[in-house]
Amino acid sequence: MSDSPAPPGAAARPPLVPGSAPGTFPGISVVMPVRNEERHLADSVREVLSQDYPGEMELALAVGPSRDRTSEIAERIAAGDSRITVVPNPSGQIPSALNAAIKASRHSVVARVDGHCLLPPGYLRTAVRALEETGADNVGGVMAAAGVTPFQQAVAWAMTSPAGVGAAQFHTGGQAGPADTVYLGVYRRAAIEQVGGYDEAFAVAEDWEMNHRIRQAGGLIWFLPDLKVTYRPRDSVRALAVQYFRYGRWRRVVARQHPGTINRRYLAPPAAVVVIAAGTLAGLAGVAGLAAGASGWPVIATAGLAVPLVYLAGILAVAAAAARGRPARVAARIPVVLAVMHLCWGTGFLTSPARLANGRSGR
Repeated sequence: MSDSPAPPGAAARPPLVPGSAPGTFPGISVVMPVRNEERHLADSVREVLSQDYPGEMELALAVGPSRDRTSEIAERIAAGDSRITVVPNPSGQIPSALNAAIKASRHSVVARVDGHCLLPPGYLRTAVRALEETGADNVGGVMAAAGVTPFQQAVAWAMTSPAGVGAAQFHTGGQAGPADTVYLGVYRRAAIEQVGGYDEAFAVAEDWEMNHRIRQAGGLIWFLPDLKVTYRPRDSVRALAVQYFRYGRWRRVVARQHPGTINRRYLAPPAAVVVIAAGTLAGLAGVAGLAAGASGWPVIATAGLAVPLVYLAGILAVAAAAARGRPARVAARIPVVLAVMHLCWGTGFLTSPARLANGRSGR
């Protein structure tokens, strides 16, 4: 637990267990949206149930339509432990899964966990203690990406580096303190209920969006770097591209719904896509003009090719620095991973249709 002082106003929050002796831990409801998680679900559930949490604990699995054996595995796990409840999530969307799981649970503290992450020992105990000490409405930490395959390891590096995802604390770490959002999160149920739960119009960025509304209502989101949750990255170029394209699309939706929440960090990828595309098109036009025998403007236009080349040189330089001490198979994949993350996020942001703001998932 961090030694950072509690923020002003921390004492204004009611205790998690009213009238209880100091050190009493409240009951906690762990909610987990799951779909197509056959490979990871059993491990994720095991790490939740093995937490050394002193209070009562329950786990609600909100299971969406899956292409694998996720539903069968969830039912089997639940049959072997009375603390587990399986909740149907017909839409398959994460926010509706979370709302359904929260509705089916009963404790005053709600911990959001994903079906492909692994909680570290002491996670729930540490987070609940921080809720009490800081008076926060949500406490969370770091998405500690860790890969198994060389490609996943390259993605994990990029996800924890400012060169890949910017300087967000829940990716790169930092000091304990107030934050815009955190990874996953352990919430006071009252804070979730006060803002009406997750907005089911958001197929992506649902955590950020609800945390924004909690902060608008006067609540506190607290980042605690001690809470490092292992996250398994996507394991192919295609899966990573789809993931970051959707991230970009939905971050644009957040910007539309909540004006003033966008900053330069979010604008860097779409700006890069525009500049690279413009430079590439101008350069190709110049080359075509020179090939046709034109003079003058084609020479200038071909200079546009310097833009994608400079970008390529930049990510190769970053990858070369990151390669030190890493296996060659991992280092070789870092430039591809960076380009996919930057360009797909930026393209998604630029092409995000206005209809997404009306609650359509765009999947």
